[in-house]
Amino acid sequence: MTTSLAEGTELAGQLTQFLVKHDEELIEFRRDLHAHPETAFNEHRTTEAIAQRLKEAGLNPRPLARGTGLWADIGRGDGPLIALRADIDALPIEDEKDVPYRSVYPHACHACGHDAHTAIVLGAGLFLQTQAEAGTLPGRVRLIFQPAEEIAGGALEVVKEGGLSGVDRIFAVHCDPRIEVGKVGLRTGAITGSCDNVQIKVSGPGGHTARPHLTVDLVFALSKIVTEVPAVLSRRVDPRSSLSLVWGQISAGSAFNTIPDVGYAQGSVRSLDEDAWHTAPDLIKSLVDQVAAPYGLDVELDYRRGTPATVNEAKSIQMLNDAVSKFIGESAAVPTPQSLGGEDFSWYIESVPGALARLGVQPAGAGIVNDIHHPKFDIDEQAIGIGVKVMATTALAAM
Repeated sequence: MTTSLAEGTELAGQLTQFLVKHDEELIEFRRDLHAHPETAFNEHRTTEAIAQRLKEAGLNPRPLARGTGLWADIGRGDGPLIALRADIDALPIEDEKDVPYRSVYPHACHACGHDAHTAIVLGAGLFLQTQAEAGTLPGRVRLIFQPAEEIAGGALEVVKEGGLSGVDRIFAVHCDPRIEVGKVGLRTGAITGSCDNVQIKVSGPGGHTARPHLTVDLVFALSKIVTEVPAVLSRRVDPRSSLSLVWGQISAGSAFNTIPDVGYAQGSVRSLDEDAWHTAPDLIKSLVDQVAAPYGLDVELDYRRGTPATVNEAKSIQMLNDAVSKFIGESAAVPTPQSLGGEDFSWYIESVPGALARLGVQPAGAGIVNDIHHPKFDIDEQAIGIGVKVMATTALAAM
């Protein structure tokens, strides 16, 4: 942002005044979403709540074709178009917190901070709309409220429907309970890993556990696949790629004395390296076939692509760093490691330059806190106002 110190001071004052007026509203908005979480492509109430607030601010939200998720543009003219993205879906897990805004829905919980991401981008948008109304917005902003991040489908829906059309640069934040509130984790290059899903179905004739030699010992064979394939995989790729296969679900049989005729395994394949990600499907299929071959099984493998690694562009990270240092604090920007977690923001920055930052949500001095995807995950709500400052000032810097 090529502003003078005086202009920067004026902007900081405007942000402070805005948050004095709207901070409580944004916290309540986040709590309402937290109490009413909606899972991937079911975010109808959430979408309507966002759309209604944007309309009240004089914006014209555009819903996605499925009816969940939307985007809205701020400003007019020929200036740069900067996108700010929030994901709006919840996880299909129970909310185990003892708080007034605990989920009222069974088996649905905002355990990843998407409710906070939504409130932050909404708040940043409301502030930037005041700048546009005052004639001081030097470009344009697109607010993207994306469904279905948790199943890695929402970003592709946005892109397919033209949500990146004309966008020059895109930014997002993600809650990080390992970082104290008031800090923002930044990293140039890959900040997340790739994440795919693999499902295996094995079939045999079935039989009696007293006579495994007369049939296919399906449970034994399945156990060999789920233990040996990850082990061999670790010896077939460069260890620096961190290519891993971890099983999350295994099932076979219903009686102790019966060899079943079908079994299943499902897991995730993650990597820090793009080349390893591209080779993973063929390599894993080959290893599964090799391990299963001696046992006479029929094997069906369904390898489903998820997301590539999220690779932050250097210039976009510099913009975030400058905004964080100037408007949050000189020491607020901190380095953050690459994670094996998946994030479908990666699909956006395969098309346009951009960056994902990690927003500290850990209460000061909290020590051990619940990680994301934990049924008791929660945030220090001071992070919402900080996130608004980061997103708004970074958007202005990118113009």
